[in-house]
Amino acid sequence: MSQARPPAGASAGDLRTEPDPTTTEPAPAEDSKKPDDGGGVIGFFKELPGLIIIAFALALVIKTFLIQAFFIPSESMVPTLGVGDRVLVNKLVYDVGEPQRGDVIVFENPSLVEEDRNVLQVVWDWLVEGFGFSTDPTRDFIKRVMGVPGDTVEMKNGRVSVNGELVAEPYISNRGAQDFPPTQVEPDHVFVMGDNRPNSQDSRSALGQIPVDKIVGKAFVLLWPPSRIEWLSDD
Repeated sequence: MSQARPPAGASAGDLRTEPDPTTTEPAPAEDSKKPDDGGGVIGFFKELPGLIIIAFALALVIKTFLIQAFFIPSESMVPTLGVGDRVLVNKLVYDVGEPQRGDVIVFENPSLVEEDRNVLQVVWDWLVEGFGFSTDPTRDFIKRVMGVPGDTVEMKNGRVSVNGELVAEPYISNRGAQDFPPTQVEPDHVFVMGDNRPNSQDSRSALGQIPVDKIVGKAFVLLWPPSRIEWLSDD
């Protein structure tokens, strides 16, 4: 038999073997699966309820144990804080330490009798208070700690003395001229005053000394309005 010869001008290395049609693998079939609908907008809305629950749970933990915003309803802390200001309060600080003189604290009204509230009222109050909106001004107060347990606090001609020593108060712009007799701070209580001395209901009045267990936390930053954002000083 005669062997096949390459075309003229072609070398042996130019030979190509033609594929055998009987052994050619079939082309892979196109994927008949439908696109996954788990992503995009549809996926987002499917996950939205879970994200809302997680966000709500985190907000609950933060508000209950860590930080809460509070609305200032009165002029008792002018000029440090004005009506409508909002502060952030550290609710954990007194779980690991004690109130100190000069601390600006938020506390529950010790004489307030809690009224019965249904679940919807509790949730609504929680949301309103948590975002620092205006709330019942008789429920929570914000004042400055002037005396801690065992201290003797006195006020004469508008000047405060603690344990016989005058207190430097650069945050005061209106001292008034009231006198307050020497008063010893009871155990597990603090003696508080507003920075606006003539216009503050505090431990000099019927409010009295504040039980430590009524303290919500320490205000540490003035958050609103933005033009006045600043850390709150202890002195």
